[in-house]
Amino acid sequence: MDLPREFVCPGAKDVIELLSGTFAERLSVAAAVREQHGRDESWHAVCAPDAVVFAQSTDEVAAVVRACAEHQVPVVPFGAGTSLEGHVAAVSGGIAIDMSGMNRVKRVSAEDMDCTVEAGLTRKTLNENLRDTGLFMPVDPGADATIGGMVSTRASGTNAVRYGTIRENVLGLRAVMPDGRIVDTGGRARKSAAGYDLTHLLIGAEGTLGVITEVTLRLHGIPEAISAATCSFETVDDAVASVIETIQSGIPIARIELLDDVMVKACNAYSKLSLPEKPMLFLEFHGSQNGVAEQAERVSEITLANGGSEFQWSADPEDRTRLWEARHNAYYAAIALVPGKRGFTTDVCVPVSKLAEVIAQTRLDVGESGLTAPLVGHVGDGNFHLIVLVDPADSQEMAGAKALHERLVVRAIEAGGTCTGEHGIGMGKRHFLLKEHGDAVPVMTAIKQALDPQGIMNPGKMLPD
Repeated sequence: MDLPREFVCPGAKDVIELLSGTFAERLSVAAAVREQHGRDESWHAVCAPDAVVFAQSTDEVAAVVRACAEHQVPVVPFGAGTSLEGHVAAVSGGIAIDMSGMNRVKRVSAEDMDCTVEAGLTRKTLNENLRDTGLFMPVDPGADATIGGMVSTRASGTNAVRYGTIRENVLGLRAVMPDGRIVDTGGRARKSAAGYDLTHLLIGAEGTLGVITEVTLRLHGIPEAISAATCSFETVDDAVASVIETIQSGIPIARIELLDDVMVKACNAYSKLSLPEKPMLFLEFHGSQNGVAEQAERVSEITLANGGSEFQWSADPEDRTRLWEARHNAYYAAIALVPGKRGFTTDVCVPVSKLAEVIAQTRLDVGESGLTAPLVGHVGDGNFHLIVLVDPADSQEMAGAKALHERLVVRAIEAGGTCTGEHGIGMGKRHFLLKEHGDAVPVMTAIKQALDPQGIMNPGKMLPD
């Protein structure tokens, strides 16, 4: 094996030599492979690891972590690379563990409506495997992320308003701790009062406390009826008012997504749609035939009262899939608006009662900044995103985007919200933790120090320096 001439982490050479016999052709130091594993979908700079190991079992992950612990070498778990805050960047070098080979469905219980899967399985593949059971895993962040990556970033998505985030849908985990021990947390029981809740400690830890290798998930029945619709408005304020009233009315809507006029224009161009280029809600209703009809009627009354258009229905499965594919491709549609730009993406989440105020202030701020920043959001739970289009080489544009981002996060926190509803902290939002959590941050640091005293688990992420 031809080793790189220089290592970001000095001990990496020893670990590579230690693992090369066991992993043979499943350990790579090739520059292209390393670079691929040092980037995600964010604007953050690529930070390549010193080597990449392609693991195929929990025992193999444990062997890599033990070797890294022995030589104080960083470990960076890698799933599909779809994260948005620089989570997989190897800022201190070390070994990236590619989990894509751990993609098996280990167990499905239709009676208990649960399953156990390996962490490298993607959500679309899982649902394809579940199709004949009448069950599905509803958490849908848009990207075809791995289940382990979704758990590590506490992912959410378009269905969260009805089915909850990944946090509410995980029953238990298997994880490799920083010293190489394998632990099982939680279980298959729907509730437990036994011991510390290590499952939810690892959910959202972004690989800083251990490497998740297996996940036991709660499943849901595929609805008898599903209908989707779009509804356009003259103003974003009217659309948001409709969302707030829908949620406060207790209507069990499955999806309710907001796109501003700039984002609708981008989706039309990218996904070959012909939607009115106005602020718009994408809606989806799940349930029985009668239940879906009743939900739709009640929401339609609300939207019409707020100046919305008549619903444009997509009851046909193919039309519905096309509509939601366009929503899921909103990030790529936004970047395609201005060729050559990258997406400086951010998300915040606020109490639904504060949503209209925070979005209105944000849109004014975007207008004054002179930047192009389409807005899209899972507004049913108060979560929305800006995709600020920037040239990373343009220092003035980057400074403007960072300032806009800073004001957005401060605005959300002051409204009782959070600096991130679903993207996670990664590298990009570490400095906001103190503002949001204050004296709780030293407690988080103490947990990190207790579990990972060498600081080898995905360093440079989550906690402020």
